[in-house]
Amino acid sequence: MSKIDEILALARSRSKDWPYAGAVTPQEAYELISAENAIKLIDVRTNAERDWVGRVAIPDAQHGAVQWATYPGGNANHEFIEQLNGIARKDQVILFLCRSGVRSRGAAKLATEHGYQHCYDILEGFEGDKDEHGHRKNVSGWCHAGLPWIGA
Repeated sequence: MSKIDEILALARSRSKDWPYAGAVTPQEAYELISAENAIKLIDVRTNAERDWVGRVAIPDAQHGAVQWATYPGGNANHEFIEQLNGIARKDQVILFLCRSGVRSRGAAKLATEHGYQHCYDILEGFEGDKDEHGHRKNVSGWCHAGLPWIGA
């Protein structure tokens, strides 16, 4: 069994009757991307979040962005699937990322409902949970794991 197969099997085992394939940790997401060029990370945060907070630093071919909600206002992006169709294939492994792991679950669910076969949520998200002072990036998430990212 390859490292990719091992990680995806673990991700599927975390599924708690979720309507999508499973969930990976930020480190597992990075390992998957590092091992396979066809795996795509889709950042579903707003453009403002990516511009002001930071973004993952991985090859452009493996990274895409489709807002789950728009800024300002937080309105649902009704063109989410259409925009996803423009940057991802329905048969490839897709890892969805948001700030803390909530919007990415919704994105994985919706994409699965629209025929995407291998949708995974990235647990903890880009910034992770808040610490005792209400700050992110200190407890969990992509940034806290020391994975490559570019600051705002």
